[in-house]
Amino acid sequence: MNIQWYPGHMTKAKRMMQENIKLVDVIIELIDARVPISSQNPDMANITNNKPRIIVFNKVDLADADKTKEFVKWYEQQGVSVVLVNSKTGKGINQVINKAYELCKEKIERNKKRGLINKPIRAMVAGIPNVGKSTFINKLVGKASAKTGNKPGVTKGKQWIKLKKDMELLDTPGILWPKFEDQQVGINLALIGSIKDEILDVGELSLILIEYLKENYYARLADRYNLEDYSELEPIEVLEKIAKNRNLVKSGNELDINKASIILLDEYRNGKLGKITIETVGL
Repeated sequence: MNIQWYPGHMTKAKRMMQENIKLVDVIIELIDARVPISSQNPDMANITNNKPRIIVFNKVDLADADKTKEFVKWYEQQGVSVVLVNSKTGKGINQVINKAYELCKEKIERNKKRGLINKPIRAMVAGIPNVGKSTFINKLVGKASAKTGNKPGVTKGKQWIKLKKDMELLDTPGILWPKFEDQQVGINLALIGSIKDEILDVGELSLILIEYLKENYYARLADRYNLEDYSELEPIEVLEKIAKNRNLVKSGNELDINKASIILLDEYRNGKLGKITIETVGL
């Protein structure tokens, strides 16, 4: 399955970020805790000119907690500051702010010596599409300051948001990178909804998800879709059983496999299959 998606507005967004990087002190980069490697933009270090960076594991409520611990350890071994966040509940949000102040401590002290007591720290919030940046910012600010939506491409341009008297946030559009060298990365991003479904073969994508769940989270699929022993079934046969058990039929009393595929992907993305991580440290 060959997936590539880099619409023109991402080139513009990347240029905007590069032009504004000189205005910010720290980068808050959100990644999806279900795919902590695939959801980190490899271009980010160059885009942000190696400014101090906080990696925010967002959507931890949807990820496998044991695997999240492994990934956090992996990042911290590389000297990267990591904070776990559930943007919907706000858990971990304050830790991000504290970490930002910590990384900007020297600049804050320099400003104080110059008499600039309340000069705001400026943070750029960055990440791939549909990683939850707007929900994160709204929870941080305490009101709907940024547009949200459970699909990629909701934020189209930059916007400065005042958090408090001594901190400002620059919200930026979600951007990917021009080419996925590893096609598994594209598949992982498609599975979590960071690539528009309209350009995907959702049927094939759902079969890939079934294969992974069968090998790693066997009971989750069985419990959710009332499947008895399906260990010997091919993914397409599992999908047919899901369609049958959900009574998904179209004209001619034929099973609606496409609808079953859409439901499976949506229910995975929304956490209805449980906490599932689809990457492993070192792979």
